[in-house]
Amino acid sequence: MKNSGKNCTDAGRYDCIKLENQLCFPLYVCSKEIVRRYKPFLDELELTYTQYIAMMVLWEHGTVNVRQLGEYLYLDSGTLTPVLKTLEGKGYVQRKRCETDERSVIVAVTDAGMELRDKAVTIPPRMGACVNLTKEDAAELARLLKKVIGGITNITQG
Repeated sequence: MKNSGKNCTDAGRYDCIKLENQLCFPLYVCSKEIVRRYKPFLDELELTYTQYIAMMVLWEHGTVNVRQLGEYLYLDSGTLTPVLKTLEGKGYVQRKRCETDERSVIVAVTDAGMELRDKAVTIPPRMGACVNLTKEDAAELARLLKKVIGGITNITQG
């Protein structure tokens, strides 16, 4: 097979596959390390990170259907089902079929789930102490990440 006319030793040809030039790698490391830092705080609540973010949606909205919850969290129902089953077993949520559409499952936070919110409210400031960013830098990072997420999801959904 003939190459494209460029010598394999041309400077810069492989720069695009250097780890240091990847945007995905620092995002991956950051995500992994943030979740790792959350773990001791979430262990106090006996929650996984995925259970925690599901509860965050429910604390905010009270009741959502599984499809909506998946949209908020960018997770499919196959991932959410075991998470919700565990949360229901702990008494934090209640699942039931929608009366008007039996295919839809409604998830509601229980009183015990709302009580858990009082314990969880200490986590964001404790996590903030683990991340060395000013409020302004954190807001800018969030803005940029939302822009990246929006661009990726628009491509995959389009």
